[in-house]
Parts: sequence; C-alpha cells; structure tokens
Amino acid sequence: MALKPDRIESHTDISFFMNAVAERGVVVVAATGATNVGASMDDAGALAEVAATPSGKLPLGVLLNDVKDYDLTKQHINWYKDEVQKGGKVTLLRQGQVTTDAIASVTPKAGETAYLSTDGKMSNADSGGAPAIGQFLSKKDSDGYAKVDINIS
Repeated sequence: MALKPDRIESHTDISFFMNAVAERGVVVVAATGATNVGASMDDAGALAEVAATPSGKLPLGVLLNDVKDYDLTKQHINWYKDEVQKGGKVTLLRQGQVTTDAIASVTPKAGETAYLSTDGKMSNADSGGAPAIGQFLSKKDSDGYAKVDINIS
C-alpha cells in the first residue's frame, strides 16, 4: 500500500506512537489497551495500531509514514522516504485529501462515503458499524489508487 504525492494535508497529528510495522496510506485506530490518549506530546501510552476489524474502533487518522523495524546498528532510517522506526512517533492525517491504494476490494464511486474496513483499508460499504472516515472523490484507477477526502473529527 502507498500514498501518491498529490495530497492536501489540512490537519495532521503527531501525538501518537506506533509499535507495529505498517505502510503509509492505511487508517490507524487507538490501540487496544492503550493507557493514555495523547494528552501530552510525550505520552508513551498514546498508541496507534492497524485494526484487523473495524467494529467498535475509533479512527485516529491516515498514516503518513512507513513504520519499519530496522536493526539501526546496521542501517539507518531513510529520511527521504519519510520512514519511522517501530516504536516511534507517527504523523496522522485527520483532515485533507490523499490518493491511496489502501482500499478494500470494492469499486468506489466519487461521492460515496468512505468507511474504515479490515486491516486499515477504506471501503464504500459499511460493514456493521464501521466508522465513516471521509468521502471518495474518484473511482480506482488502473493501478488501484483512488482519491479520498479524509475528515476524521
């Protein structure tokens, strides 16, 4: 999964840490069992995760970094690719537009509501109480990317 560079970042959040490997473009939620919710910038209990199922989850935003698990004694983070080491702070898009391929196997149409789906993907189908995260602005292109307006408030 990935994000294309044509995006509008109106509102981002850097309050959360992520303790799992993930690729940019997926929607992350508040981690199960997180002790705090990010009231301060150093709150190590403010954790985000990619949810296997969307039911009952509260979306935090679209992940704008690739989260990697490197042995930092042998190689370094690629800052040009906006990578973050597992356990580090991540940037989440809460309002704006992205072009992503993190879309469940559906055929969205422009104007349809975007819902959180399995594994952090987006869908145009509400799968039993999945939270709405925005609106599709296009259908999928030949590479599987679609433009989505994100509005997580």
